[in-house]
Amino acid sequence: MRKVSTVERKSIQTTKAPAAIGPYSQAIAAGSFVFVSGQMGLKPDGEMAGSGVEEQASQALKNLKAILEEAGSSLANVVKTTVFLADMQDFAVVNAIYAQSFPGGPPARSAVQVARLPKDAKVEIEAIAMLEV
Repeated sequence: MRKVSTVERKSIQTTKAPAAIGPYSQAIAAGSFVFVSGQMGLKPDGEMAGSGVEEQASQALKNLKAILEEAGSSLANVVKTTVFLADMQDFAVVNAIYAQSFPGGPPARSAVQVARLPKDAKVEIEAIAMLEV
């Protein structure tokens, strides 16, 4: 039988981003990567940043940044994101806001329209990033 190596797995939590609204972690660091759960436009106090996709996308990216920094990483180390949109008509607006967070070369990305997001959010963004070494 082949021996399987174990990788350290650590839950990441910060008060600089909203608490999880279900049974999941804000992020998990495993090996040399951190996997950040989808972030919506919720402020750290749990209130929506605004009703528009601009405010929500900007806040979602602020949340990603705060969680990544807590994990010992940064937006510069993001290798893959997934953007979930409640309405694909918001794609260009979210793209413009997203581009400001990744000016030095954006990560790989998927963007999809979904039927509905938690709390009726307009956008949710999840990320995978390398940890600082």
